[in-house]
Amino acid sequence: MKIEIIPILSDNYSYLIIHNNNKFCSAIDPASPEEIIPFLKKEKLNLKNILNTHYHSDHTAGNLELKKKYKCKIYGPDKEKNQIPGIDIALKENDTLKINNYSAKIFETPGHTAGHIIYWFENEKVVFTGDTLFVLGCGKLFEGTPQIMWDSLLKIRNLPKKTQIYCGHEYSKNNADFALSVEKNNNKLIKRSDEIKKLINENSFTVPTTIEKEIECNPFLRADVDNIKKNLKMENASTEEIFGEIRKRKDNF
Repeated sequence: MKIEIIPILSDNYSYLIIHNNNKFCSAIDPASPEEIIPFLKKEKLNLKNILNTHYHSDHTAGNLELKKKYKCKIYGPDKEKNQIPGIDIALKENDTLKINNYSAKIFETPGHTAGHIIYWFENEKVVFTGDTLFVLGCGKLFEGTPQIMWDSLLKIRNLPKKTQIYCGHEYSKNNADFALSVEKNNNKLIKRSDEIKKLINENSFTVPTTIEKEIECNPFLRADVDNIKKNLKMENASTEEIFGEIRKRKDNF
């Protein structure tokens, strides 16, 4: 699977899954046509599908223009089908989406929005997480509780450790700084933070990350880890309470 990373808007990521054998491609959350179309023209690609993770306009604003130009099909979450511009096919938990030679399993991951979904390509060991999971972070809880988001994140944490994660935003430097404020005694996190700073200084992408790296370093996947509990002085608190405290601190960071 060839994945092209397309930075769009101020800090969003869109992605193109390119099928080299026939110049077809599929786009993940292509909100900005003026940044997507020039690449498609340059590479002589035919956009066949749009895969939306959730309804927010910084992920869906390009749907109608791209659909008009390329006659592509638009996929998105069933629970947000009335909010996804131009949607053709609504996807639910455990659905399988087949595009060209690739198959993606759908997981519902509510929390950031009530109907958010992610696309897991098991054979390729790739997952597109939208705004549920970021490099060293997670999405704000606009439409969910800490427990709802934690349950969603566990679905991602339970994927194979080598799975590559492509997320919806470039927040990695700020997320790393925050993560260190929660778990400054995590040596793997310290190393990971240095790696991220180096990538950003080189104007390189910080995606993809992996499930393994996020388990080791992302505080939002570590709310049930003793070291986090101790650092927050919440040894006797529930995982939901600890996750909620981490999210509250990040919102005010």
